[in-house]
Amino acid sequence: MKKILICLLLLAAGASFAQTRSDSLAYNLQRKKINGMLDARRQKFGQYQESLSQHTGIFGLQTKKDIRHSNEILMDIVQTDDEIFRQLKILLDYRAFAQTQVQTRVQDAEGTNLNYMNTINRLRNSLDQAKKDAENAKAHQDNIIKMMFGILVLMFLSILFLISRKRPIKV
Repeated sequence: MKKILICLLLLAAGASFAQTRSDSLAYNLQRKKINGMLDARRQKFGQYQESLSQHTGIFGLQTKKDIRHSNEILMDIVQTDDEIFRQLKILLDYRAFAQTQVQTRVQDAEGTNLNYMNTINRLRNSLDQAKKDAENAKAHQDNIIKMMFGILVLMFLSILFLISRKRPIKV
């Protein structure tokens, strides 16, 4: 039982480390393929150099067979070069696609950041406006309280005045 749990934990850990981006994996596979083709081209070019140095004819000259063999190797090298160019184009397309993806992600991130900044600015403006409204409401309330106090004082003075007028003061 313990062995099974240990195996499962190791497999889970290995799976988490083995997850790589598929585009970089394809790019690396393409690079390995091109490097293999370049190695094969080097070998073929070595064979071509050997075939040029082979002189099986009379007096040490090359025969038609030697020349044809050299030409066949050279044609094979040319075909390999063509295939390398095709694979390089695919590799460059992978690279361009990856760069396009990165640029798209950057633009999306910039757009998101701008939207966040705009939202923050809007919220700050509305907070400032709410503070101003609260200050205005407080000032208005203070004015009303002052006016009410003034009216009460006037009413009190009026009542005192009326009371003092109705009763003659005896001296």
